[in-house]
Amino acid sequence: MVFVDVINEVHVSEPGLVVVDVVAADDATAFAFHAALAAMWVTTGIERTTRGPGRSGVRLRCCLDMRRRPG
Repeated sequence: MVFVDVINEVHVSEPGLVVVDVVAADDATAFAFHAALAAMWVTTGIERTTRGPGRSGVRLRCCLDMRRRPG
């Protein structure tokens, strides 16, 4: 398991709501993946990635709503 944080039930309380945990080699890759998700669905904003002690790469978590398109 990448994150030990518990997923808030409100983030997946209805069909179409998704929590996405991303592990990438670097910040640029993680942000590019988030941007690709955000182009297809409404997502939460991401300001930074995290690094786990003793783990390679960076991590981020975002929530998205597959029921709504951006814009």
